[in-house]
Amino acid sequence: MTREKTQLKMFLESISVLQWVLSFLLLGVACIILMVYLMFTSLWPLSALYFVWMVMDWHTPERGGRRTMFVRKWKVWEHMRDYFPVKLVKTAELNPNKNYILGSHPHGIMCTGAFTCFSTESCGFAEAFPGVRASLAMLAGLFRIPFYREYIMSAGLYPVSKPSLVHLLSKSGKGNAVVIVIGGAAESLASSPGLNTVVMKERKGFVRVALELGVDLVPVYSFGENELYRQVIFAEGSLCRRLQDLFKKIMGFAPCLFVGERFVLLPYRTPITTVVGSPISVPKRVTPTDEEVDHYHRLYMEALSKLFHEHKVSCGLSENHKLRII
Repeated sequence: MTREKTQLKMFLESISVLQWVLSFLLLGVACIILMVYLMFTSLWPLSALYFVWMVMDWHTPERGGRRTMFVRKWKVWEHMRDYFPVKLVKTAELNPNKNYILGSHPHGIMCTGAFTCFSTESCGFAEAFPGVRASLAMLAGLFRIPFYREYIMSAGLYPVSKPSLVHLLSKSGKGNAVVIVIGGAAESLASSPGLNTVVMKERKGFVRVALELGVDLVPVYSFGENELYRQVIFAEGSLCRRLQDLFKKIMGFAPCLFVGERFVLLPYRTPITTVVGSPISVPKRVTPTDEEVDHYHRLYMEALSKLFHEHKVSCGLSENHKLRII
């Protein structure tokens, strides 16, 4: 039998999730405001020194970053895992003598499953895949935010840029698994309970990179990710949707109008099961053709669909539930 949680345990879980949500939504903005504020106080030399340091350190995020196990093993991540809870499921071995690109789906509102499984040690990725190091890639612009960049680098996050991917997958030895949330901001706008929609058909850049570097592709699906928040989805062509798309085009991420279970921001306590699929062998091609890219992109979509349908029932969905790929 499952032991009932104490009030203290539930409080710690809620506080842990709340700090992560607030960090996701506000920490970057708060760091920018702090930097500007310090410039107009007697502490302005600190801002000036940090700015000089930041310029000197500009390319570090794309050259391996500053990952620390201390941050990845914070107890707060275990409480966050238990809140939903989040579970990692292994379906096949990953050879530690090879490198991989893991495509994570769906984005949801905040990529909760991907972050918990691949940017913390709370879900046991290292134990499930010995010798393989997971690295979650995110919006490159976030690594230009003062102070905030230090925090996300310490958690082992990397920019989802070509130089960063090349460094991790070809200049950092073997056993590297870079996790990319393929659908990105566009997919977050399609996040809604009861729906499993992934933005994939025109997302081929990760396949081209895999071919250029000769790394295998691995589909990953987080069941329950879209159940964490209730989102207002505006119709295509409406004024609100056009404003969301314009913001996404300018800033790189989409402003979602959503509500959680408590205090607006706390998500629903819905289980998240992140299933890691079988690797798709990809040959190395210095200059891959469009036909080769299309071929492996099609194989990837087929593997993702197969992964979804094989595990949907065990993860709480009905047999007739469909995966919509757009």
